[in-house]
Amino acid sequence: MKYGYARVSTKGQDLQSQIDQLKAEGCEIIYQEKVTGTTKERPEFERLLNKVKEGDTIMVSKLDRFARSAKDATSLIEDLFNKGVKVHILNMGIVEDTPTGRLIFNIMSSFAQFERDMIVERTQEGKVIAKQKEDFREGRPNKFGKKQIEHALKLLESNSYTEVERMTGISKSTLVRAKRKAKVREKASK
Repeated sequence: MKYGYARVSTKGQDLQSQIDQLKAEGCEIIYQEKVTGTTKERPEFERLLNKVKEGDTIMVSKLDRFARSAKDATSLIEDLFNKGVKVHILNMGIVEDTPTGRLIFNIMSSFAQFERDMIVERTQEGKVIAKQKEDFREGRPNKFGKKQIEHALKLLESNSYTEVERMTGISKSTLVRAKRKAKVREKASK
């Protein structure tokens, strides 16, 4: 039996392209989940591993969907080969249970981990550079600019929160926070 496994890292990402690829390759059952690959808890992947038996094939679209690290990949492939389960990574090919097959798989796993480690390193370097800027703020960018907030706070002087929210699109909770921050800045400047 051919089993597929599709995974994306965040809830906002779409699994459909992976599912389409796996179906095109003849997967009869596809396990799917939206969970980061860095976590140990991948319940659907665990269900798949418990389901497969000798002669079955597990398919994934890319190597990074399969394992969290080179060490994890090597351990997983070893366990699957011991069960008589084949592994087909669509952008790599079928992983053969031969010395050459294991070598190629280990090299590719190491490259995948190297790529992930480099992404993490570049992200951290970018954060260090960004934190040096005085207007640095970690997290999602503000939906409304400083001038829009100032305008809305001016409107609050003669309108209710509900009216200002309707006029500007800025939510009451954002207005309340902005008003609170403005009062703190005003007190600090005195």
